[in-house]
Amino acid sequence: MNDKLLIESIIGLEVHVELKTNSKMFCGCSASFFGQKPNTHCCPVCLGLPGALPVPNKKAIENCIKIGLALSCKVNEESYFERKSYFYPDLPKGYQISQYSKPLSYGGVINIGGKNDKQIRINRVHMEEDTGKLSHITIENEKCSLIDFNRSGVPLVEIVTEPDFRNCDDVILYLKKLQRIIRFLEVSDCDMEKGSMRLEPTINLKITRSKNIYFTPLVEIKNINSFRFVKQALEYEIERQSVEFRKTGITKSSGNKTTAGFDEDKKTTFIQRSKEEANDYRYFPEPDIPPMRFTKIDIENLKTQIELPDAKIIRFEKDYGLSEYDANILCGKKELAEYYEESLKSQELKTLKSVTPKIVANWLINKKINYTKLLPSEFIQKIISVSQNNAISDDELKKIIRKIIKNNPKAVSDYKSGKNAAMMFLVGQTIREVGKFKDANKLIDLIKHLLND
Repeated sequence: MNDKLLIESIIGLEVHVELKTNSKMFCGCSASFFGQKPNTHCCPVCLGLPGALPVPNKKAIENCIKIGLALSCKVNEESYFERKSYFYPDLPKGYQISQYSKPLSYGGVINIGGKNDKQIRINRVHMEEDTGKLSHITIENEKCSLIDFNRSGVPLVEIVTEPDFRNCDDVILYLKKLQRIIRFLEVSDCDMEKGSMRLEPTINLKITRSKNIYFTPLVEIKNINSFRFVKQALEYEIERQSVEFRKTGITKSSGNKTTAGFDEDKKTTFIQRSKEEANDYRYFPEPDIPPMRFTKIDIENLKTQIELPDAKIIRFEKDYGLSEYDANILCGKKELAEYYEESLKSQELKTLKSVTPKIVANWLINKKINYTKLLPSEFIQKIISVSQNNAISDDELKKIIRKIIKNNPKAVSDYKSGKNAAMMFLVGQTIREVGKFKDANKLIDLIKHLLND
């Protein structure tokens, strides 16, 4: 019997992002809980004590909408919070204040690029509160679980995709681009080591055998904290589900959706429990928080506060004549991009034609300027001083050329085999590093000398 199988991965993602606000989602407790003594950032609201009433954090709601807008989502002009009921030790109320029926944002898309310029559909971007943190430890040879409620109630945004991924590489492209966008909005650090960005892929397989199509049971892998671990977990699940299907023939119709954890040391997943459906959570509108309403003017005002990395890259190429490579580097961090533009506003620069936006970009990219400790005006003065005086010592120049020779072995090999164009490449790399240099012949002689040294 021909048992040849055509296997296709079907992957969706939920990403949880803790927002960078001063206070928690529904109370005045400090949201800066990381590294603090357990249970010191708590109050009756985040501990779920009887009679405590939640008051929504306006800034967190606006930041959640900004994320939705950045992902091309529509904004619900009327939205509300709901109670998501489940019983777990890290949820003292017995329910989580979340959203289901009317999320703040829905129906977006993100272009992740890659080989096929792929687009990923965004199902929803909604607001909720984080839970407490469980620590499983051993005390006097007894296994026990301790709960820290400092994290309980911290503003948490959940970003849910449609199951549009077919391979692990696209998952990583999406996650990196999403992290970059959110950091650019300055609404979260997305620091996975601190748990402020947590990744939860859901995966099953579409298996074609002859003319028959089968789907393996869905598995949701919880709380992964690195891109590398996401890839490892998905690769393991693809192999595991494929082997499981060959052995048992179990399909989606004959198995429940389950949640799994990921063992970082063994690089394997492990089943935790059956996965609840929406009905199991018994969602209903939160009675203590009235519905939220947003006008078109409210939404437009938030839109004006957003310039995404891709748009800024295009603008840098157009306005400042930068290459796509240089624009990408400068826009990798919002503060670096802002520092660059602030530097270009310098009065001295406006009167000096020889120091171009390209030269300023080269300094920031190649000389690794510590822009956090140098005012933009001071930075420009430094460039002008070097440009006017060509103030680089021979020792410093030799050091730069040696580095370029070391980093470009192919060009060195080409030159030594008689290809003179390779010398001009090395000269160009040197000028790019040091900025304007008047005596090109001196550079060529120095490079030749160091190549034979």
